[in-house]
Amino acid sequence: MATKDDDGAGERWSQDVTEHSDALDLEDDVFTWDDPARIAASLKRSAEVSGRRKGTPYQSAMSMLTFYVNRAGQNLPASQRDVLEQAKDELRKAFGRD
Repeated sequence: MATKDDDGAGERWSQDVTEHSDALDLEDDVFTWDDPARIAASLKRSAEVSGRRKGTPYQSAMSMLTFYVNRAGQNLPASQRDVLEQAKDELRKAFGRD
């Protein structure tokens, strides 16, 4: 499903959510990094400084990570999916929920 943004270019709505989330301001390409601890730390920082999130920082960070993994689906290489799944574990540790 594609949507039109203000300049008329087509874009997937899930990409738009990831890039323009009302909950978190994410670092560029955070989900493409190969270090799970770095991804988790970035998501944690973003969630903690956000004044627009609806849930707790943990909920917001985990939700964004899960959303990205689920929406990427089969287009996400197995190696990157593994990194992102490890990032979930790192995020739990970072928030003391391991």
